[in-house]
Amino acid sequence: MRNTLGHNITLTIFGESHGPYIGATLDGVPGGVKIDEDNIRALLAKRRPQGKGETPRVEKDEFSIISGVFNGYSNGEAITILIPNSNTHSSDYQSELARPGHADYVANEKYHGFQDYRGGGHFSGRITAAIVAAGSIALDMLNSKKIAIGAHIEQLGTIKDARFDPIFPEIEQVNAKDYPTIQDVGETMQHEAEFAATEHDSIGGIVEAAITGLPVGIGETWFSSLDGELSNAMLSLGAVKGIEFGAGFELANMKGSEANDPLWMEGDRAITLTNNAGGVNGGMSNGMPVIYRMVVKPTPSIGLPQKTVDMKAKDNAEISVKGRHDPAIVRRIVPVVRALSALVVVDLLSLQYGREYFAK
Repeated sequence: MRNTLGHNITLTIFGESHGPYIGATLDGVPGGVKIDEDNIRALLAKRRPQGKGETPRVEKDEFSIISGVFNGYSNGEAITILIPNSNTHSSDYQSELARPGHADYVANEKYHGFQDYRGGGHFSGRITAAIVAAGSIALDMLNSKKIAIGAHIEQLGTIKDARFDPIFPEIEQVNAKDYPTIQDVGETMQHEAEFAATEHDSIGGIVEAAITGLPVGIGETWFSSLDGELSNAMLSLGAVKGIEFGAGFELANMKGSEANDPLWMEGDRAITLTNNAGGVNGGMSNGMPVIYRMVVKPTPSIGLPQKTVDMKAKDNAEISVKGRHDPAIVRRIVPVVRALSALVVVDLLSLQYGREYFAK
């Protein structure tokens, strides 16, 4: 099982949903990077469940940094963060019946029944708390270089938000919100999720993200492109089933004269007058905001009866998933998208300029 993201500054995750701890190791961070634990707590809080439209499993996420930090700064060693699991109901889970939409069946086949099935084990979205904690450090590293990453709920169920336009003020606004939307549609989205819960069902949505302030030329042309590395990270989240950059799939309906982004000199630098490419040309950043959207599937854990298989008896069965689950995970995945994006960008910048680029 591979649990490491990155090439030069790497993230390694570990732990299971109902194990004693989950955690992350951030390796390659140079000495002298300020580690703001308050910012880590704040980002973890945005991932935490809120209200009736989300799971009643609420973890405190009281993390500990057990290595790599001294007197509030990175010391050049691997930064390891531990987060305890304290609110688990392992009796809600069984090893025999595979939950549709989850990794239960494929994990059972690949690991010969030795995987931790409680709460999805290592395949659970619970692990994203560790990603958020490590990603908060990466976000601060980027902020020191005036690079910002924002994300918001573009759609939840049938309720839609606006898209990023213009970018800069909206990034600051949505990042500050507990329910990150550009327009005032958060309450309506919450009601949509709550209604799905009353029907023992779930809904999905779309998250839109933006990166601003990237210098030109970050990423490689072929197998380590900026959009490719971001896509790899985003599609590593089990709930994300598709991603597009800029105009994305709408490009299929355009002509070249419509799809191309005209170039224009603004002072001593070139900009594009449109951003259909989403800030990426030839796998590299072009200096414009990097815009991308991810579709998030409905939460697979639902109370309605579903057909499944009994993995031990090798027979057909029926299941109604028990436990504490989100009728929609779209809001909670927003800080995860920001964190993962920051980890990718920090890694690519360190490949371009060296790790000392982020040193104090």
